[in-house]
Amino acid sequence: MIAVMFAALGVDTSVFLSVWAMALARVHAARPVGEMRPTLRHCGIGFVTNVFDTLGVGSFATTSAFFKLWRVVPDEQIPGTLNVGHTLPSVLQAFLYMTFVHVEMTTLMPMVGATILGAWLGAEVVAGWPRRKIQIGMGIALLLAATAMVMTQFSLFPPGGDSLGLGGVKLAVAVVGNFILAMLMMLGIGFYAPCMVMVCLLGMNPAAAFPIMMSSCAFMMPVGSIPFIRRQSYDIKAALGLAIGGLPGVLAVAILVKSLPLTAVRWLVIVVVIYAATMMLRSAVLEAQSRKATAATPDPAGIEIARSNKSVI
Repeated sequence: MIAVMFAALGVDTSVFLSVWAMALARVHAARPVGEMRPTLRHCGIGFVTNVFDTLGVGSFATTSAFFKLWRVVPDEQIPGTLNVGHTLPSVLQAFLYMTFVHVEMTTLMPMVGATILGAWLGAEVVAGWPRRKIQIGMGIALLLAATAMVMTQFSLFPPGGDSLGLGGVKLAVAVVGNFILAMLMMLGIGFYAPCMVMVCLLGMNPAAAFPIMMSSCAFMMPVGSIPFIRRQSYDIKAALGLAIGGLPGVLAVAILVKSLPLTAVRWLVIVVVIYAATMMLRSAVLEAQSRKATAATPDPAGIEIARSNKSVI
């Protein structure tokens, strides 16, 4: 069954790569190559955030924080850039780690299927959202991510049980939960922490969360990225940088990294993520105030027309 999962993941990823390659070819025909080439900063963000992701810290919140701090990507394009750019590193993680813990296939496959459907529907909605909705949604998502990280630091997550599979009502809850989490992931809310909480609450072994998290992300992100690609709701340079830098980041952890002071790293990430969330929500407030001010300012052309009409009368 693992071989079947890998084969299906290969097909899923191949479809994503085909769609993205054709989209990039169309853009390349209309733009100079320099406008599509990622910078060292883009690739560096991809490397660092996927090191964090492979270690279980997560990549969405940290990437969003870097984008906001350095103004690398417009706010409205961040969700699409996260999903498109982190797809290939997530797939690589799944291929490397999905065999480490043998979760029952009768549990894994329905949960993965639910994430695919949730990602597709969620991306269709988020890809069409205006800038201010994205800012508010991303700000809330980052605050939720920071909260989950704080809970991790203080060991507030449920301890879990010993089971490597679910059945009956618990399986139904897990499937519905994964569907909802996949929809939220298209907005930029990280999948790993809430999925781990859900798995532990349902009495599964916490180690079982890793193949569930990684295989779910690997299957849903290629599917969820296609609506963003189709609507061009992402930053091409940043997405390419995340993919190019992210792949060696995953391999660096898998092959080289044996230990890392994760407690200190997580506290640093928490501070950065909270700052980025605050700036995202502040941008949404300032944009709303700017719109109100613009609406309240009289149109000079309209005033001039009114005066001319009055003089005629």
